Amino acid sequence: MPQTPEENLKKLGIILPEASQPVANYVNFVRAGNLLFLSGKGPLRSDGNNITGKVGKDLTIEQGYEAARLCAVGHIAVLKTELGDLGKVKKIVKVLGMVNCTDEFTEQPKVINGYSDLMVAVFEEKGRHARSAVGMNALPMNIAVEVEVIVEIE
Repeated sequence: MPQTPEENLKKLGIILPEASQPVANYVNFVRAGNLLFLSGKGPLRSDGNNITGKVGKDLTIEQGYEAARLCAVGHIAVLKTELGDLGKVKKIVKVLGMVNCTDEFTEQPKVINGYSDLMVAVFEEKGRHARSAVGMNALPMNIAVEVEVIVEIE
């Protein structure tokens, strides 16, 4: 039997943080009709620090996966703040995952799976999405991963 996203978060042992605020002149999301366009989030830990470094040099694929997972937690926190009830999410539509990595690194999809896997674990079938996973030569503040997402809501 399907569970609510909140029940799934509890089962996973995830306590949502307060939604982090943008670091520059932009907003966490823009709503257009029934779509929410969420700004890029980085891998913010509970201690207030980001996971930083290049995957393939400073970080392993597994550490990059955890960084991408933290990006998903950040986005879910924004959705919870905006919607109140995560059950209002109709579909995770499109994900763009950016990996700070070396020129030789080609396993970006394995890193961004950290994001995708958590979205499916929380939102079940509604969490399955279209996705791009790309490598970048640098990301703001040397963060390891940045992800943006488009979400359809009820």
